[in-house]
Amino acid sequence: MPTYKAPTGDTRFIVNEVLDIESYGNLPGFENATRDMIDAIIEEGGRFASEVFAPLNQVGDQEGCTRNADGSVTTPTGFKEAYAKYREGGWGTLSAPAEFGGQGLPHVLGFVMEEYLATANHALAMYPGLANGAVSAILAKGSPEQHAKYLPKMISGEWLGTMNLTEPHCGTDLGLIRTKAEPQADGSYAISGTKIFISAGENDLVDNIIHLVLAKTPGAPESSKGISLFIVPKVLVNDDGSLGERNAVSCGSIEHKMGIHGNATCVMNYDGAKGWIVGEECKGLAAMFIMMNAARLGVGIQGLGQAEVAYQNAVTYAQERRQGRALTGPAEPDQKADPIFVHPDVRRMLMDAKAFTEGMRALCMWGALQVDLSHKAATEEERQLADDLISLMTPVIKGYGTDMGYATATNMQQIYGGHGYIKEWGMEQFVRDARIAMIYEGANGIQAMDLCGRKLAMNGGRAIQAFFKLVDDECAETGGNETVAAVAERLARANGELKAATMWFMQNAMADRNSLGAGAYAYMTAMGIVSIGLMWLKVAKVAAAKLESGEGNTAFYEAKLVTAKHFALRSMPQAGALRREIEAGGETVMALPVEAFATA
Repeated sequence: MPTYKAPTGDTRFIVNEVLDIESYGNLPGFENATRDMIDAIIEEGGRFASEVFAPLNQVGDQEGCTRNADGSVTTPTGFKEAYAKYREGGWGTLSAPAEFGGQGLPHVLGFVMEEYLATANHALAMYPGLANGAVSAILAKGSPEQHAKYLPKMISGEWLGTMNLTEPHCGTDLGLIRTKAEPQADGSYAISGTKIFISAGENDLVDNIIHLVLAKTPGAPESSKGISLFIVPKVLVNDDGSLGERNAVSCGSIEHKMGIHGNATCVMNYDGAKGWIVGEECKGLAAMFIMMNAARLGVGIQGLGQAEVAYQNAVTYAQERRQGRALTGPAEPDQKADPIFVHPDVRRMLMDAKAFTEGMRALCMWGALQVDLSHKAATEEERQLADDLISLMTPVIKGYGTDMGYATATNMQQIYGGHGYIKEWGMEQFVRDARIAMIYEGANGIQAMDLCGRKLAMNGGRAIQAFFKLVDDECAETGGNETVAAVAERLARANGELKAATMWFMQNAMADRNSLGAGAYAYMTAMGIVSIGLMWLKVAKVAAAKLESGEGNTAFYEAKLVTAKHFALRSMPQAGALRREIEAGGETVMALPVEAFATA
């Protein structure tokens, strides 16, 4: 049976030493984030995820969810009790606003908990995870009355929330939605339509679910400019906050899917359900992006989570499984065979996984810090910079993070050989669960187009230029350490390739938009490599300084330097090949007629 132990030591290192969260103590929300509190949250949060959520991961996969005759949904054995413990522990309140019952701590600590829970039990963690996106949208676009009515119980976890975007005929192109919202005399709207792929759309964990639903009002434009957003509770909420009658919203069916079986992926039917508009009419797209961006960062963390848990189990297996001898001679002559850990190809996969998971963890935590700074930094200039950076990095964290999360889970399955294909070992579940993260909240090709089609040109290229400067400045200061200098040299080279690719887009994409589309995915991948490379350079600098001063765990810091060098030598060079792929343009991609794709 697979196991999971939260990587609390690495998390503390990133939060306390690399990001140095205490240095932001003068900013709102950071003043209470002392070293002692940070360490306590990390340790207790890691223990909770490992001991409460993780043991139910295989249970959820094997049992799945059940839709009952009355349309209700029963979650797998133990899920309801585990969620109750999550709510009682206040784990969902960490970074939520204090005025609505949250603890008001930095988003960094909220992201720490998101990682641990998603790694321990992807399907179960999605129930509160989806509510976070709904809370973000209501907080940003809802009225004071909506804030008071819904946010306290959603933040406390007493109620959950969902995002209802997709319909049977429309996924990414939301301008095609058919769900209607008819205005009523009392100021509400009657919502009618069908939504599909609604994660956590119905469940038995809570008494109420606050659905956020995209719909079109009468006479609204047929395009995405005609979309409005509505709050549609499963159970109507009375003026005094108590629950009233059941709304006309129901789960029509549960999807039978490849993975995340423990999460109810529902077809939701709205039959004149009572809803209330969030923000302005026909301005739902902006509210939707608030939900989507929050969710996309969370999905990037899911990619990290599946890679981490698969990696942990593969390390254990590689130490225990004996096959063959080391290429340099028997490592353990008194045994009939050596552990497969001695084989370079096994080591290659494990080192690649270690370099990705630790680098991605740093990138996610750094991204969370940018979320905080975009709202709370001392100056407008600093807030703008942080907002530019996290807007630019969101599709990269989601797209590259989940691509690599899936690839890493698959490589860790490979280490098990035939046993990796057998259910009891748990590796095939990690692969199946990881696959959805590349698809939902905007498939990764869409993330690439968001990055290249929107984010690069935004505000005259201000964000990408800020990113390039950030990398250049970091590479310019190596402190004299040989390994740090080597990492900086490789990162500067990879960043140069990314700059060249950006310039190629500027010179060619307007004349041939297909060249942008054909190269976007490679660009996103290259930017992911440079972004994680930037994190490894930051990590290497801290590790080198600690070793020079003789502080802390020598073996830990030495391992950081070796892993940083591994990423620099074996991953960063890929940026050059990706640039050449981008510069190939879209000619061969788009040349053949549809008929040429038919089989003989």
